[in-house]
Amino acid sequence: MYRIVEITPEHRKTVNDLIKQEWAGPIIVTKGRAWDTSILPGFIALDENKLCGAVTYRIDGDECEITSLNSLQEKRGIGSGLINAVLDVARKKHCCRVWLITTNDNTRAIRFYQRFGFTLRDVHINALEKSRELKPSIPQKGMDNIPILHEFEFEIVL
Repeated sequence: MYRIVEITPEHRKTVNDLIKQEWAGPIIVTKGRAWDTSILPGFIALDENKLCGAVTYRIDGDECEITSLNSLQEKRGIGSGLINAVLDVARKKHCCRVWLITTNDNTRAIRFYQRFGFTLRDVHINALEKSRELKPSIPQKGMDNIPILHEFEFEIVL
């Protein structure tokens, strides 16, 4: 069984390596702004001290954005556990909503977020044009060879 803990300095390099591998990180671009995940707070999921997931987030005023989420083992509740940890922090910080961005090619994530309880709030058409100005390493095509063009913004209102 996995456990969820806050990212500590001891875990930071492992998380940074994961984000580099999965996101060409540490820079993540959402809604035309770049964020350095290597300095953001977050949580990790550990199974016998082995990393099996990570989430980073940022709080801006009364909103909380999940900036990155990775589950390395599907169908074990790791992604849900990590999101719930962020929701707990957001509630304690009196945030009115938790939101995140995924791209139009990431159909598995879109299904997951909707099953979890997120609502589609907005679609930012052709947002990846601007994102690639800030992070040229974003590929043109993503999952299932789908062109990566748009940002889907999901939210949970607290």
